[in-house]
Amino acid sequence: MRRIFGKRNNRSLTVAAQTERSAILLLILLSPLHSEIIDRIAISVGNQVITKAQIDEEMRLTAFLNGGQLDGSVEERKKAADRLIEQTLVKRDMEFSHYPIPDANEADPLLKTLKTNYASEALYKQALDRYGITEEALKHRLWWQTALLRFIDFRFRPGILVPDADIRSYYDQEVVKWKQQGIQQIPAFEDSREKIGELLTDQRIDQAIDKWLAETRKQVAVRDHDEKLP
Repeated sequence: MRRIFGKRNNRSLTVAAQTERSAILLLILLSPLHSEIIDRIAISVGNQVITKAQIDEEMRLTAFLNGGQLDGSVEERKKAADRLIEQTLVKRDMEFSHYPIPDANEADPLLKTLKTNYASEALYKQALDRYGITEEALKHRLWWQTALLRFIDFRFRPGILVPDADIRSYYDQEVVKWKQQGIQQIPAFEDSREKIGELLTDQRIDQAIDKWLAETRKQVAVRDHDEKLP
């Protein structure tokens, strides 16, 4: 579910992009949307809504975690909105399956690790201010990513099987590339089997998620209320 959080790296939360499984995702969270009364509704997903303020915050959080420039273009707003739509659909499935949500304090170690990217607490807070986000929103985002990635494993990993023939085929293709690159010390197949198996599993989980999202979006009414999100 690379798109759900803007960037993923083999479905692992690198704190830089925790920080594209990449989301999703964000803040269609598991709490009520208390700001929807004063915020303009941008999108409705079934009986849930995504506000303009949530899209703005998703853009800011994603830029912060990816260490990139904040881009407020219409194109980036569309990408952020799409991630929030997907997050809302996943949240809906989590609720239907009565999936146990992790405790909020499980985000604490992730936040602590993220802070090590800054030389001081002051520089960390300056970065938050520069992107226009609060630590509370950041921690909530890290918690939600934790919940989402665990749910992905719970929901999709059991149905993924990677045959040995596929692992061998991938390895053989990599060997050809390594030789073309002039690499002399090529790892043996048995030494590479586990890593390749996990890589292919992650790729197929992504494919399964994409297929599920495409099918689910056909079943749930999604309406745009923002003229900037045609």
